This record gives sequence, C-alpha cells and structure tokens, in this order.
Amino acid sequence: MIERQIVAQKLKEKQIEDFIFSHLGRLSCSRVQIQRTPLGEKIIVRTSKPGLIVGKKGANIKYITATLKSRFKLENPQIEVEEVTNPYIDAASVSRNLVSGLQRFGPKRFKAMAYRAIEESLKAGARGIEIVIGGRGVPGERAHSWRFSAGYLKKSGDISENFMDRSHEQCNLSSGTVGIKVSILHPDVKLPDIIEMKLQKKETIIEPTQKKETAPDVPQQTETTPEKNLAEKPEAQS
Repeated sequence: MIERQIVAQKLKEKQIEDFIFSHLGRLSCSRVQIQRTPLGEKIIVRTSKPGLIVGKKGANIKYITATLKSRFKLENPQIEVEEVTNPYIDAASVSRNLVSGLQRFGPKRFKAMAYRAIEESLKAGARGIEIVIGGRGVPGERAHSWRFSAGYLKKSGDISENFMDRSHEQCNLSSGTVGIKVSILHPDVKLPDIIEMKLQKKETIIEPTQKKETAPDVPQQTETTPEKNLAEKPEAQS
C-alpha cells in the first residue's frame, strides 16, 4: 500500500515537471524541484533567464499556478524562480546549450561545440567535465559515440553519487536522434584524496639582552688643602 502511494506521488511530480517544461520551454529551464512544506507545495524553477520564465507582469507564474490548482489538485502551490548564477558549471544548462546548437547548426560541428563547452566550464572554475554525444544523428553510417573530457572526474564512490552534477538530454535531428550526457564536478567539492600541507611558522627566540660589565664604583679622591688657622695667636706676656 505504501509502495503504491510513493509511486503515485513520484508519477504526479513527473507530470508536473513535464508540464512546466512544456509551457516554459525545456531549453530555458535548467531544473524543476518540488518540495513539500506545511504551507503547501513549493516548486523551485532553476534557470539562467529568470525574466523569460516570469513573463510580463508575472503572466507565466499566474498561469502555471492556476493550472496546478485545477489540473493537479494542488491546494497552495508556491512557485519560486531561482537564478543560475554560473550556467557554465550547471550540467543541465550545458547539455541544453548543446541541444540548441545541434538544432541550429546540425551535427557537423558537434566536436567544436563540445570542445568550446569544455573550455568555458573549466574557465568558470569546474574541476572536471565529461561530455558524451552519441546516436544515429552523429555523422556516419552507423551510430557512434564520442566522449570529450577534461579535468578531474569521479566515476564511483560517495562524491560520484552525491556531488557530481549530471544531465541527460535528447535532440531529434533529420538524420536521427542524438543523446547528450554531461557530467560536471563542481569547484566547491572538497576531495578526500587531496592533501594540503600547512607550513609551520618558525618561532623567533628573543635572547635576553646582556648588561655591559662596568667597573665597580671607586670613591674619587679629592685633594684636600690644610685649613688655615685664621685665629690670631695670643700675644706673649711681657
């Protein structure tokens, strides 16, 4: 019984996410996150173009809020638009930029677009990035897969599961469907195998100042003159 409720809840969240992507445009949104709060459902839309998502005088937000209440039976949906400050280290933004480039220029320039995306991500501060492009749309008679990577990446372990930003997108071209996978290791992650050595400061020992040896005080001898007998001698009695 509990399993059915969990599956139904996840399915409802997926339908809400697909509706928001279909209305706002998948290329303009980076990620949609749904959180449950005591006041109602909080829907966070992460994007690098917040003005495009909000719309003129908040028209898009009002339409989405009304649709969530009527179609998905949400009592008090709260939509929050969060701006992606650095889209070059966001895997969803990078993958969707590649999709936009493939739809605009075709698959012939996919290598140049992948190398440019890697260069921009490394300049933005990413520790490592990996891009995998494959499918029938890639130039060639058969399906091929191309892998582009640079920097430092984690394939397994806790950092790979919880701290690697991953995204998977599809691009439908006239020659076939192309799949794009992007994995980025953020610069804020502290890796356990990187050791930092701290240099100890040398302690400066201050020696006590030695007093100069001075000769013992010798009493100064002063020349004394004999006192003059100022008293007059008594006169001899005759």
